Amino acid sequence: MEKRGIGKIALLLALSDDIEELRKYYEDKNYVIYRGQAGSMDAKKIVAAIETAASREDIIRENYHEEHALYHAIIEALSGYCRGQVMLGEVLRSAGLSFTIVRGMLVEDDPSSGNWIAVVLYGQIGSPRRGFEHEAIGMGIQPI
Repeated sequence: MEKRGIGKIALLLALSDDIEELRKYYEDKNYVIYRGQAGSMDAKKIVAAIETAASREDIIRENYHEEHALYHAIIEALSGYCRGQVMLGEVLRSAGLSFTIVRGMLVEDDPSSGNWIAVVLYGQIGSPRRGFEHEAIGMGIQPI
């Protein structure tokens, strides 16, 4: 099997309906994985939910480098998810999404590739009216 990068690993975990087998496989390879959910018309609340989960699940430690890497991975993912305009409620958009955080080697089974963090957002974005939303996805990857 081809070695995967952390981005592809995070995408597979984000899009899978049954992640337990994938989670176990990559946790056995020393990746730290978390998948959660967030929804809001306020981008700050989504950022806060992801940061809180990463801290609570010990994916990042309380220091500048790890928090900064996570923050930029989240903002990069939100930029893709929101298609370049990281605005939700200000333009009458809402988001209901699942997020995946993966920490580990940039390339599977290559410790020399360093320690990285990837964030993937996948879900619905659109008007705050039911039936007026569509799927969206965004990914951010940063070195720690």
